[in-house]
Amino acid sequence: MSYFLDTNTCIYFLKGLHANIQKRLQTKKPQEIKIPAMVMAELLFGAEHSKRVKQNRETVTNFLVPYEIVPFDATAAEMYARIRSQLASLGTPIGPNDLIVAAIVLAHQGTLVTNNQQEFKRIKRLRVTNWA
Repeated sequence: MSYFLDTNTCIYFLKGLHANIQKRLQTKKPQEIKIPAMVMAELLFGAEHSKRVKQNRETVTNFLVPYEIVPFDATAAEMYARIRSQLASLGTPIGPNDLIVAAIVLAHQGTLVTNNQQEFKRIKRLRVTNWA
């Protein structure tokens, strides 16, 4: 089973919030944890947009080292189109970055670890859990 960390889960870990996240990460092998490329982008944006750019970029980079960064590839693009179409038909769209994250997770048949369960639970077949 692969666990894909959402941005909020990574931020909680980096800020030392929700001790349960740290405990859960320690029980997993690094190979079981994946980071969607969009999450990496959001974390790096946060660092670039902060008052301590160099320090925060280094913190993010060091955090990401043991984990595979999973790209938005052709399979994820197919999933994106299906999810977006389904949600649009229902009148329940989600944000574009979250849509990309969900598509990557579904394309790789993983479980998304997020505190944003309300939005992601609208996506059929997406496994979602909250470690916070």
